[in-house]
Amino acid sequence: MDILQTITEEFNLTANHAKNIVSLIDEGNTIPFIARYRKEMTGSCDDQVLRELNDRLIYLRNLEKRKEEVANAITEQGKMTDEIRLSLEKAAILTEVEDIYRPYKQKRKTRASVAIAKGLQPLAEFILKQDKSVNVWKEAEKYCTAEVVSVSEAIDGARDIIAEMISDDATTRKKLRNFFFRHGEIVSSYAKGKEVADETKTYGMYANYREPVAEIKSHRVLALNRGEKEEFLKVSIEVDDEFAARIAGAGFLKDGGESAKIVKEAAQDGYARLIKPSVEREVRAQLFEDASEQAIKMFELNLKPLLMQPPVKNKITMGWDPAYRTGCKICVVDGTGKVLDKTVVFPTPPQNKTAEAKSVLKAMIAKHGVEVISCGNGTASKESELFIAEMIKEIKAETGREVAYMIVNEAGASVYSASALGAEEFPDYDVTARSAVSIARRLQDPLAELIKIDPKSIGVGQYQHDMNEKRLDSALAGVLEDCVNSVGVDLNTASVSLLKYVAGLNASVAKNIVAYREANGRFQSRKQLLKVPKLGEKAFTQCAGFLRIDGGENILDNTAVHPESYEKAEKLLSLFAYGKEDVRARRITDLRERIKAYGEEKAARETNLDKATLLDVVSELMKPGRDIRDALPPPMLRKDVMSMEDLKVGMELTGTVRNVVDFGAFIDIGVHQDGLVHISEITERYIKHPSEVLKVGQVVQVWVKEVDLKKNRIGLTMKKKNGQSS
Repeated sequence: MDILQTITEEFNLTANHAKNIVSLIDEGNTIPFIARYRKEMTGSCDDQVLRELNDRLIYLRNLEKRKEEVANAITEQGKMTDEIRLSLEKAAILTEVEDIYRPYKQKRKTRASVAIAKGLQPLAEFILKQDKSVNVWKEAEKYCTAEVVSVSEAIDGARDIIAEMISDDATTRKKLRNFFFRHGEIVSSYAKGKEVADETKTYGMYANYREPVAEIKSHRVLALNRGEKEEFLKVSIEVDDEFAARIAGAGFLKDGGESAKIVKEAAQDGYARLIKPSVEREVRAQLFEDASEQAIKMFELNLKPLLMQPPVKNKITMGWDPAYRTGCKICVVDGTGKVLDKTVVFPTPPQNKTAEAKSVLKAMIAKHGVEVISCGNGTASKESELFIAEMIKEIKAETGREVAYMIVNEAGASVYSASALGAEEFPDYDVTARSAVSIARRLQDPLAELIKIDPKSIGVGQYQHDMNEKRLDSALAGVLEDCVNSVGVDLNTASVSLLKYVAGLNASVAKNIVAYREANGRFQSRKQLLKVPKLGEKAFTQCAGFLRIDGGENILDNTAVHPESYEKAEKLLSLFAYGKEDVRARRITDLRERIKAYGEEKAARETNLDKATLLDVVSELMKPGRDIRDALPPPMLRKDVMSMEDLKVGMELTGTVRNVVDFGAFIDIGVHQDGLVHISEITERYIKHPSEVLKVGQVVQVWVKEVDLKKNRIGLTMKKKNGQSS
């Protein structure tokens, strides 16, 4: 296989761009660096495409390596033929390679291996010829020995050998796999005695369930697998076994005769005993792998906009970790996330000390000038929200002060609070106080705070705990890396948690950067990074453009312009009669228009910048220190609260997308309980997946379609006419 050619075609690239990308990856360049600073070499491929290409490159190289291993193993056995070599060359997936190798693998003791040990292989080969002119029973007499005591035993042994030969045939297995995928049905039922045990009826819909393998959605595959793993469900694939057995024998059967009858019996036995269980496992494994990949993609899809939510900058924030018996933990942080104050109040059941809580919190809000309250959405958050809404109304009436609040997804806050990192940041706080700080900071800078938490605990996506952990961790690390590097990191304030995701860095070097900063004071120049232990030229090249220095010696250090392009950027400035002081003073407002009038090609040529990099440099010179998240719609801050009882069918509401899944999206509409917009209610046009229209953090208009108070469910629609009551 020509791997480069395959990648070129699959990713619709030019041969030159594909070659450059593979070379850049092989040289050890990181994906964010390639995407941001080598656009001219890649045709401006974004980081997502580059990661997919990298994954595919690894797979194809592993495929070629496995082909070589299999070829060597078969050759060592003296059984390599031109036909096998050609089949290996044509194999496009690892499963096909393993099918080719299957007959030559060392097997544990089987019925066929026992028969071969008794010398019955020649008889099996004779029967496979299916010569009608010869009496097969007469031929079998020749194989009767002390170990093979009868003709029927000889025939049975030969049949076992043929059954295994059919089972090991690569073409037959491929045909049957395709048959299972196209015509099989997934069926499930409760395992014996488990219907009663499933009190919440979590798996009720799968009690008597069947669906074509070709049509089943990934979230149902994952649900079935989980139910089976938890021993609530029995799951299998059903096919037309008679037809499948005919497929198994089709490549081996010839016209009539006693031998053909034995071969047919061997095919039926081989299918039922050997092929069906094996192929069913393979098909279910493939369904799970595909479903897992879809779930991982959903996780990536939800995680990125969650991390990239616009920060609520420079606002003094009260973090509120709600609880019942132990009280609500409160922390106030300043605009930079520094803790100013903390307390515990008991406005929720069973204490219900609302008057006392209001007195304490109103004084704290007045003392520190709190502008916004960030309340976690966990236990007791509904009661907390009602209390907060009432309190801020009273504050407005009493003082005229405007205080807003937002319910923040607190998933993973407890994980952070109990972590070594949480203890290191706040050694004198208990875990609940740390959680309140985390909830406050999540509103101020979601990326900087959520980066501290294991992505699997952040609470987006579906069935993440059932995934292949290594694959999931790799995918999520890629999302974290892309987010951190697209935003950029302040070199003088960033935590180790944030720095370790910068291109070219790792946890060890990140710790060294923080240690250097603590020992030597603020970084004044990106070049100082080269003095950090274990941060050499190669790492500097990868990381420098993503690290910012606000108020440093060189204003370009506070932009995404890479140090390798500083001279070119300065030449560009001078070409249009600007200097670096103009950049610092933010006086460059028309550079893009002036370059357009001058001619982009000409400007690129005269500054020795390629066109893609030229445009990137211009954007940075015009807005040094910019945060790309500022261009996104700000999060919705609330000043009042509704309950589910207030909802009426047809009511129009503004909500925020909390999670996007295969079957729809969950929307926060300010009533504590998220509502579901089913995929069929998202848009009038047909869509394959909700992610085509919605993403986490997006603000949308919805209409209430139904409210089920008993089940605590809210059905929403984004189609106005469907939300109207009849």
